Amino acid sequence: MSSVPFSETKAPEAPERLHRGALNLADIAASTMANIGPAYSFYFSFGLIVVTAGIAAPLTIIAAAIAIALLGNTLSQFSRAQPSTGGFITFVGKSFGGTSAVTTALLCGAGYIIAISSVLAVSGWFLEYVLNYYFHWNVPWIIFSVLLTAGSVLMMYRGVAVSTKLAGLFFGFEMLVLVIVSVASLVRNGGHLSAAPFEWSHLTGGFSGLAPGFPLAVYLFIGWENSAALAEETGSPRRNVPRAVYLSIAAMAVLYILVAYSTVSGFRDNGTALAAAPIPFITVAHSTLAKVAVIAYLAGLTSTVGVLIAAVNSQARLIFNAGREGLLPRWIGRVHPSRRTPVNAIYAFVGIAGGIIAVWCIGHLIGAHQSGGMNGLNFFDESGTMGTLLVLVVYFLANLALPFYYRRYRPQEFSVLKHLVLPVLGMIVIAIPVYYLCKPPQPQPYDWFPYAGLIILVLAAAYAYVLNRRDPGLGERVGSIVADE
Repeated sequence: MSSVPFSETKAPEAPERLHRGALNLADIAASTMANIGPAYSFYFSFGLIVVTAGIAAPLTIIAAAIAIALLGNTLSQFSRAQPSTGGFITFVGKSFGGTSAVTTALLCGAGYIIAISSVLAVSGWFLEYVLNYYFHWNVPWIIFSVLLTAGSVLMMYRGVAVSTKLAGLFFGFEMLVLVIVSVASLVRNGGHLSAAPFEWSHLTGGFSGLAPGFPLAVYLFIGWENSAALAEETGSPRRNVPRAVYLSIAAMAVLYILVAYSTVSGFRDNGTALAAAPIPFITVAHSTLAKVAVIAYLAGLTSTVGVLIAAVNSQARLIFNAGREGLLPRWIGRVHPSRRTPVNAIYAFVGIAGGIIAVWCIGHLIGAHQSGGMNGLNFFDESGTMGTLLVLVVYFLANLALPFYYRRYRPQEFSVLKHLVLPVLGMIVIAIPVYYLCKPPQPQPYDWFPYAGLIILVLAAAYAYVLNRRDPGLGERVGSIVADE
């Protein structure tokens, strides 16, 4: 009998299965866009992007949209061939073997958990911000974060269909508000509209100004891969997952460009004033539709909760599948016996994210880190950037894997454009801005993020190597559970 490494990570003979066929194309597309959470993402990211790029910040968003579109091709091609709840973990592992699969699983888990911790924190911070603005209440944001997180976990526990539809409902509301406020702003500022936000000459520092805000611009789209993780619970995943991917990316790119342009225009192209606003879009809503600006606050709140539900729903399924296939401890790959939800993965995902916030708060309390103050928005900026850096590495590996996968498993379907040129362009679009982001000097604490990412990568690879040596059958289990089989 072969040895069982690291707390029994071998997959069981009869793998746990999720609720198959519970979702359709509309469900996973809505869940994907709810995971992206355009109101949440834009509210809390755009100001920092403006700080780095100036009033031409929309160019950073366009660059990120191109990168995500190239990644969309990669994910769609993989999903057509082998739809899997494991997403990028499965695709990289099938291409390069068991060690790469475990490394990718750990990078995915770390990146998404760090990123989701920003959602947990900023959800409470935003509710505190709204209540303080309207009622002058001063309840600590951490209390609201705990309550909102607990409520969201309860919805996820009840089942994927219930939680996905709720997230989709929240998305519909925020989408409507974003469009109404943006159009109203453009109409109100019609006499001051210009092409300045799209002119390279207005980009602070040229290309070097594009790079620092790039991870946060990519963060605007994080969640675009949501539908792949829901493949097992989706009818006809080989067809519906790619459709949901392309639809979500296209819709969000158009929306972000509209909202970014209307926000810059709402500040009359004044980058200094825009960067100084806590939430620029809220400021524009007040100046444009003052009497009903409360709907912009509500959209931000529902969007944040929708992101929390949709993101944990999909991203926890990645580590669930890794546990189910034996890449991570087996207990992570368990589902609820009647609801068929990956409860252990959800609890682990949220629990570790909460622990990250706790450590960050303790660091502030003891004075180890004082930059920006101990508020949820500050944590959002820091954790969002760190988490996105790790996820970008996974995106890079997925692009690298696509040509190898098709050459190895589907040589008769290999397309030079789809399976070689586009993924290579995707790697370039990701690598160049990340290089400039990691290139010193960087402000604190961002200056140590590249080193932290490198340490995580090295430790993940070392763990994966040892695990693969102790469990020779690990590589064969990667991708062994196909969504529609």
